Amino acid sequence: MSEEAGRREDVRNIAIIAHVDHGKTTLVDAMLKLTGKFDVKADQAQEQVLDVNPLERERGITILAKNTSVPYRGVTINIVDTPGHADFGSEVERILKMVDGCLLVVDAVEGPMPQTRFVTRKALSLGLHPIVVINKMDRPNIRPVEALNKVFDLFVDLGASEPQLDFPVVYAAGKLGWASLEAGVPGKDLTPLLDTVLASVPGPSVDSAKPLQMLVTMLDYSSYLGKIGIGRIQNGGMARGEVAGLIKPDGALSKGKITLLQQYFGLQRQDVASARAGDIVALAGLEGINVGDTVCSADDPRPLPPLEIDEPTLSMEFMVNNSPFAGREGKFVTSRHIKERLLREQQTNVGLKIEALEGEGHFKVSGRGELHLSVLIETMRREGFELAVSRPEVIFRREGGRLLEPMEHLVIDVPADFQGAVIEALGRRNAAMTNMTPEGSSRLRLEYAISSRNLMGFKSELMTMSKGLGMMHHSFHGYGPAQADPPRRGNGVLICKEPGTTTGYALNNLQERSAFFVAPGLEVYEGMIVGSNSRQNDMVVNPCKAKAMTNMRSKASDEAIQLEPPRLFTLEQALEFIDDSELLEVTPKSIRLRKKILNASLRKRSEKDGAESGG
Repeated sequence: MSEEAGRREDVRNIAIIAHVDHGKTTLVDAMLKLTGKFDVKADQAQEQVLDVNPLERERGITILAKNTSVPYRGVTINIVDTPGHADFGSEVERILKMVDGCLLVVDAVEGPMPQTRFVTRKALSLGLHPIVVINKMDRPNIRPVEALNKVFDLFVDLGASEPQLDFPVVYAAGKLGWASLEAGVPGKDLTPLLDTVLASVPGPSVDSAKPLQMLVTMLDYSSYLGKIGIGRIQNGGMARGEVAGLIKPDGALSKGKITLLQQYFGLQRQDVASARAGDIVALAGLEGINVGDTVCSADDPRPLPPLEIDEPTLSMEFMVNNSPFAGREGKFVTSRHIKERLLREQQTNVGLKIEALEGEGHFKVSGRGELHLSVLIETMRREGFELAVSRPEVIFRREGGRLLEPMEHLVIDVPADFQGAVIEALGRRNAAMTNMTPEGSSRLRLEYAISSRNLMGFKSELMTMSKGLGMMHHSFHGYGPAQADPPRRGNGVLICKEPGTTTGYALNNLQERSAFFVAPGLEVYEGMIVGSNSRQNDMVVNPCKAKAMTNMRSKASDEAIQLEPPRLFTLEQALEFIDDSELLEVTPKSIRLRKKILNASLRKRSEKDGAESGG
């Protein structure tokens, strides 16, 4: 580009934003195929190629933002695929600062959902002009006109400006790889979508006369090169081998040589000799580079405004596993291992906060929601870590003398037959209904404002009430006045009396009054939770009791024992189930529920002391 200041016409930087499972990543697949950049190896996934993390592929959601680029009509379109879940909002916030436009993908059947509101609010507040893509036009029972009207209402509700309300609309079927400018006419390929991007998204604003400025918005790591900072060059340019400055948010300045400079081409990053304003690049060589730092000219250092990330809403305690089975299944079990891993995570996961608590290997980890923290725990256990974690707690805030707590916008889609039970259950959790609309002839969509505390544990309750037919989505909605404490867990638990191996004989005798979490032949320890009691109180039981030996035969007693299958928890379900006096023991092979105090007499004494001090 010849002029010093203006816009580059050979580059477009866009983000794809949407609710979970509305087809962002599949749409990117189709763009890569159209432009001939879908060069995936035979042993790699052939769909959702940007979801490279095993957890992302298993859950079918995007957790980490990814970059790619496609060439189209002489223009390089840099695309950033963002997470749809509000728990990973810190990823979305950073990424939107790198782009000049965005594709807002909305399901043609479901329309805008809670996370659609969350990501759209972020985009509009940054002044971006979204292109609305009504996706999944190949589904049965599509309602594109209704979905579009709801998007317009959402924009109005979020205070969009007049130019933002005049958004272009594209209809698409990402899975089939076509787009169209008319709802009733299927397209042949994605050309209409890419043409709309070129026409509606401005090229990056650049001023080559200004000194180098780049805000680091993402991080990568290489065992050879160390930390790799990723961001968009705002002004100036850079070249491999030159010395650049690095300004921290507190103003501290350091200098270093750029040893690696890369740009995105399709699914790969390729080395380049130089880059200029408007390019999204990855660079290494600057010691201690971190998210929120400014890469600048060594001779004329000028910082960019630092990133503002929403504060965490939930916290959990992470600690060294001290159960009798500690060290059996994990590779990394000491406080040093856990501390190093958490600090490493904090470097790239900017929505996370970590502080050391009293006692060896005891940390408070704060994040943006249950999913945010549970993904970290699941990642750690897959890496070979062994640890114990507490029940999640919300982080209160005090403003103007009032105590505030995080609130959620909850949307439930449920068959009409179960609406009474769902409304009653949410009433007990102090939820306020904000909207109720029919969805077709047999389903309802219920919308609520509910505190994060009261929402914990509701998902499994909804699944039980609706026989697995209910769906729920929620997103952070801000802070509201602190509400009454949520109802306690309805049932107590069965606590193991002594170490041993569970027997079918013992479980058979106990199963009338309980639901078990363990099967026969499983090794257990004192204080481990083995089941749910049918009453509200906790009960100490012996699931290891063996049948007494006798030389008398009895046909009735020797018949085969029939046991109910044990209830097996996922990590999220277990976190929702435990209460304040319990912990979750997480190892690479097992998830065990246990009491914080394993010994029954010490536990009783502690409860007595707590009751006396409380009184």
